[in-house]
Amino acid sequence: MTKPLQVIAIGGGYFAQFQLEAWHRLPQVRLAAIADRDADKRAALKTQYPDALISDSLASAAQQIDADIVDIITPSTTHQSQVYKALKLCPNAAIICQKPFCGSIDVAQEVTLKAANLGRTLLVHENFRFQPWYRVIKSLLCNNDLGQVLQASFRLRPGDGQGANAYLDRQPYFQKMPRFLIHETGIHWVDVFRYLFGEPQALTAELRRINPHIAGEDAGHFIFHYDNGLRVQFDGNRHIDHPAGNTRHTMGEMLIEGTQATLSLNGEGEIRLRHFGQTKSTKLDYEMPSTGFGADCVYQLQAHVVSHLLKGSVLQNTASDYLKNMQLEEYIYQAAKSQSLVNVQQG
Repeated sequence: MTKPLQVIAIGGGYFAQFQLEAWHRLPQVRLAAIADRDADKRAALKTQYPDALISDSLASAAQQIDADIVDIITPSTTHQSQVYKALKLCPNAAIICQKPFCGSIDVAQEVTLKAANLGRTLLVHENFRFQPWYRVIKSLLCNNDLGQVLQASFRLRPGDGQGANAYLDRQPYFQKMPRFLIHETGIHWVDVFRYLFGEPQALTAELRRINPHIAGEDAGHFIFHYDNGLRVQFDGNRHIDHPAGNTRHTMGEMLIEGTQATLSLNGEGEIRLRHFGQTKSTKLDYEMPSTGFGADCVYQLQAHVVSHLLKGSVLQNTASDYLKNMQLEEYIYQAAKSQSLVNVQQG
């Protein structure tokens, strides 16, 4: 029997709970250790995961665990130091780092280069492309079921951004981020759009702040321009909701329009296809887990990494590829500031 992969996770905050639970559930994996500086969090983690070593630092955990995977689930300001510690203390481990990755593109490039020079695997925990509806949509696009796609849009409408208490019950640091809508949230759709439609050649953007109680922008849009005529829009507003039992399930609604068919995604994850010239649409059936965050996309990302380590499957979420998302983020803020079309230079 194959020895299970040993995981050390760093961080026990809000979103870490989804990642820890997924590691605990994955076959061929052992959640061997969890590190957090906060004593109260460590006590709670010990109750939740009694079989795991609970420590106050990666250094302490690495003395006892020969990690195959180090999962860094800490704020972006700590990413550089945590990745460097993992490179040094866990020489056999693949490293996964939370997003926003390293906080700035300059630091992310430095960290990525250091890992590459050491021949180490560095990944970014960008999980939205692993949501099952996007996997189904990708398959439909690859099969050319919509014909030539000419228009696509995603309308982000979580309805969680109103008033002085916005985000405080879940992720209070959102209020203080100088870059918010795109840097924290829209970056997911930068990655999803690249996954579904490929690399844009230019973009436009408009961003604004509605809630005076936060530091960054909380509404706006960007449009990816493609040389073949395709236009793909992210339209985000955190003040407005959409009709869904859980507005954070899909976070909004999507429409993809092609010459042969139009596809819609609603807030429940329902995908419908209407063929050109017809008035009725057809619901597509597919498996949608009810466990975890975003139809278990955290689990699917982690399973993807495990498959690579055990079977050699190709990784989709390397840090070197994620730098392209971060460069596009920079172009979006540049386009919003200049109020002009920005040509994209992808390295």
